[in-house]
Amino acid sequence: MNTLAATLSDWHARHGRHDLPWQRPPRTPYRVWLAEVMLQQTRVATAIPYFERFTAALPDLPALAAADEDRVLALWSGLGYYRRARHLHAAARICMAEHGGELPRDFAALAALPGIGRSTAGAVLAQAWDLPHAILDGNAKRVLARWHGIEGWPGQPAVTRRLWQLAEAHTPRRQAAIYTQAIMDLGATLCTPRAPQCPRCPLAQGCAAHRAGLTARIPAARPRRALPRRHVHWLLLRDAQGRILLERRGNAGVWPRLWSLPETTAAPRRYAAQLVRLHGPAQRLRPLRHGFTHFQLEAQPLLFEGATAVPGVEDTNARCWLHPQTARALALPAPVRRLLELLPEIPP
Repeated sequence: MNTLAATLSDWHARHGRHDLPWQRPPRTPYRVWLAEVMLQQTRVATAIPYFERFTAALPDLPALAAADEDRVLALWSGLGYYRRARHLHAAARICMAEHGGELPRDFAALAALPGIGRSTAGAVLAQAWDLPHAILDGNAKRVLARWHGIEGWPGQPAVTRRLWQLAEAHTPRRQAAIYTQAIMDLGATLCTPRAPQCPRCPLAQGCAAHRAGLTARIPAARPRRALPRRHVHWLLLRDAQGRILLERRGNAGVWPRLWSLPETTAAPRRYAAQLVRLHGPAQRLRPLRHGFTHFQLEAQPLLFEGATAVPGVEDTNARCWLHPQTARALALPAPVRRLLELLPEIPP
């Protein structure tokens, strides 16, 4: 085993994380896969309650494949990046149809499934079956870039290629599961993006970035760019019973197929009047901001009290009236969920 791998594995035995939910028995490939997908763009502490809720409802791959999309999205609701959940669901159904109801152990077949790229496939193979496949998640990129003094943003193709070469070279032929968990743990706990704890790091003595005083510069951050802003109005149409009118979003755009609030970019009262009969002015609630990869969403919620349904508007497949407490069981975008939780009480 090479020096970096051996040092990390020894450190992990004493200081690594050994009791995460997906590490406990039964440590099945399904549970490892689900955890890896959840952790693609989510911190461990955030993912844990979602993982536990998801596996309690859908404990194995056949259960996930048999569930309908609404159920899967509702369990994922609040975790964000919903494309991950859709890919997870689609991959489970492919496994049922083409791989005997199990995740394939072949790298090419596994990486070809929706939502499973090179690093996730390597992580699943290493963690579930102890097979010697490299990973290159954000933590591994940071550790390897600092250890070898690789400057530049890891998202640049040339930097990515070099880091993959190093990841492959350092992955041991034996005990790959321990090594991959160790490099992820080190990146998450000591070799952090900001204020890395170098005095406690087992790799500090051989780390090029640490020796050169460049841990703040390596790896380089993603180049910043100004994000465009999109302004919308969200309509909270509440009837006398306290129910809110919800709409299912279309297949395109952000949050596809999730339940949300009626949304418009202009003339909000006019649009509201197309959906319900209005009986009073709108109350402006606190604006919300939500960041996406390519733009910043700024939503102005408008609360219309005492709204009554217009015949023909409600459609169980596209719109429905629900109390906020009941709506929480649906797949809702995180900012919409927060808004419903903070909704003012109905005035006496």
